[in-house]
Amino acid sequence: MAKIGFIGMGNIGYAILRSLLTVYDREDLTFTDLNKRKVAQVERETGIKAVGSNQECAAAAKYIVLAVKPQFYDAVLADIKDTVTKENIIISIAPGVSIDSVNEKLGGDRRIVRAMPNTPALLGEGMTGVCYDPKLFEEVEKQMITKFFESFGKMEVLPEYLMNAVVCISASAPAYIYMFIEALADAGVKYGMPRDMAYRMAAQGVVGSAKMVLETGKHPGALKDDVCSPGGTTIYAVAMLEEYGLRNAVIKACDACYEKCIDM
Repeated sequence: MAKIGFIGMGNIGYAILRSLLTVYDREDLTFTDLNKRKVAQVERETGIKAVGSNQECAAAAKYIVLAVKPQFYDAVLADIKDTVTKENIIISIAPGVSIDSVNEKLGGDRRIVRAMPNTPALLGEGMTGVCYDPKLFEEVEKQMITKFFESFGKMEVLPEYLMNAVVCISASAPAYIYMFIEALADAGVKYGMPRDMAYRMAAQGVVGSAKMVLETGKHPGALKDDVCSPGGTTIYAVAMLEEYGLRNAVIKACDACYEKCIDM
C-alpha cells in the first residue's frame, strides 16, 4: 500500500510529487489523472506507477492529496466519499476551499489538512501555509505531515482564516516576481545587455535579496536603506518606484487575489 496518493497531476501536484522523490521511495507514492497522456508522461519521468481511478487512489494510500482545481472538488469528493475512512488523511491544496467544506462533502468526521503550496516546490524551494486541528492526529501523523511539506521547501502552520492571505502573498507570489524579473531584464536589454544575461542578473538579484531577508533577520526597509547611499543612484530609482506606485500596485494585486479566493 502506498503512503501518499495524488488525485490530479497539474503543475503544483507534479512539482510536489517530483520533490517527494528526494525523501520517499517510488513505491510509497501513486497518483491518478484523467489525462492519460499526462499519466504516461509522469510515469515515464518519475518511475511512479499510476492507478486507474480516484477511488483506486483513495483506497491505495493513507494520505490523499487533492491536487485538482477548486471547480472539480465536488465531483472528486463525491467520487471518493464512500472510499475514504477515518484512517485516511486528506490533504487539500485548493485555494478558497475550507476544511469544513471538504469534510461535509465527505460525509463528516474525516481528517483534513488544508494547505497552500507554490510552484517553487519543484526545486525544493516551496513555501506552504498549512492548517489542521492537531487534536485529530497522532504524533507520528503530525511528524509525517511536517515531513511531507518540508520535503519540498518550508512550511508555516497557521489558523485557517489566514489561508486566503497565504494565496495572495505566497502561492501567487511567483507570478508577481517573474513579472518583476522580466521588467528588470527588459530594462537591461534596453541598455544593450544580452537578454539571457539580463535574466540571469535580475533573477540572481532577487534570489540574493530574498536570502538577505531570511538569513539576516533585518527589516526589508532597513536592507533597502543599506543599498540607498545619500544622493546616490539607487535612491533616485526608489523614488521613481514610489512615484509610480510599486507598493500600491502590489497591495492592489493582493486585494484582487484575496477577493477571488472569497468568491471561490
